[in-house]
Amino acid sequence: MLYSALIFGFISSLHCVGMCGPIAMMLPVDKDNSLKKWIQIATYQLGRVVAYASLGLLFGILGSGFFFAGFQQQLSIVVGIFMIIVAVVPEKKFATYNFSKPIYSIISKVKSKLGSQFKNKTFKSLFLIGLFNGYLPCGMVYVALFGAMAMNHVFLGSLYMILFGLGTIPLMAVVVNFLKSTSFTFYAKFQKAIPVLMIFMGILFIVRGFGLNIPYFSPSTLNLHIQSEVNCH
Repeated sequence: MLYSALIFGFISSLHCVGMCGPIAMMLPVDKDNSLKKWIQIATYQLGRVVAYASLGLLFGILGSGFFFAGFQQQLSIVVGIFMIIVAVVPEKKFATYNFSKPIYSIISKVKSKLGSQFKNKTFKSLFLIGLFNGYLPCGMVYVALFGAMAMNHVFLGSLYMILFGLGTIPLMAVVVNFLKSTSFTFYAKFQKAIPVLMIFMGILFIVRGFGLNIPYFSPSTLNLHIQSEVNCH
């Protein structure tokens, strides 16, 4: 299911363009040197991916707990249902609930650190901008983290988020660099595909959880049980 991370990352990039695009456009990059500019942008993107990887590591730890407790398939089904709910329920409805309130002070500090880095043009600052950007609240990242948790392994959870981050880069890089000459109507049409693709992703996780004995896609309950026993020894 790791391939789903890249797919979901690409899907999420349609959303990221609207949320993170303004930050990327404000990056303190060298506009007179194309090569240096792209290296600086890559440094920013590296910071984002590192942030996602660290979050994936934490959720991978949670997922591994469910794995050894024998709830790996149930977790996969729950994650799939969660993805479908996020796709079906209007975003404005979720906005009425401030899920980030318990860690509001931490988020405020992250935003403050993020803002201060725009004053510098060093590679360290660009990396930190990407890092802090990756830690900002984002619905698509939340969904991806549940996918990372469903990997039931610390390393795989982190790898899932790395692939998710890499999946967001191509479209963001293209759109951000040509945003001024790109029609927002064209972008809006692509955004409409997000719910459909998210529902598809949710179905993939649900099918995986049913244990239909399909190699690499929906392993059986027996296979998962055997794998768990092997990992315990």
